[in-house]
Amino acid sequence: MAASRLTVAVFCGSRLGQAEAYAAAARSLGHGLAKAGMRLVFGGGRVGLMGILADAALAAGGAVIGVIPDFLTRRELAHPGVEDMVVTTSMHARKKLMFDLADAFVTLPGGLGTLDETVEILTWRQLGLHQKPVLLCDVHAAAAPLHHLIEAAIAAGFAPAEASGFYEICPGSEATLARLEAYAARRDPPLRE
Repeated sequence: MAASRLTVAVFCGSRLGQAEAYAAAARSLGHGLAKAGMRLVFGGGRVGLMGILADAALAAGGAVIGVIPDFLTRRELAHPGVEDMVVTTSMHARKKLMFDLADAFVTLPGGLGTLDETVEILTWRQLGLHQKPVLLCDVHAAAAPLHHLIEAAIAAGFAPAEASGFYEICPGSEATLARLEAYAARRDPPLRE
């Protein structure tokens, strides 16, 4: 029996950010997912870190699924190289479909949309709606503010102590890929003789 393919939803910026390390991490992650045989699900955009991530996965022969709301396609922001592009009616429908397709989640640096997607996935984890891994790919200390915000909510009594276990911070794309590989190995059933 062949190992099952892991599908990884990646949340990341539609902008490049100010540090070259962000683009390098997106490129490395996209390439690494493809080489590991993992399917990428992303926000469908051609711009920013999203575009770099998808370009790298596609260049390495990876399977890529874009999920983009209709209003962003009208702004001509959909990635033209992604054949498997799903157009949704809203941002909410986009997030739900990405959740449904994914076996695991990775957050690269990004802005308000990236934070929104990540916090919603963590909230669904808190509500017991899933047990899927959530990895914060820490590039140039980008994961620290979100981590501190969650820890502050725990300290103030607004989040349960176990919320700190709903995600894992990985120091860069290589560590993130290694954690995904470990998860895929645990998830796949053992080969039968």
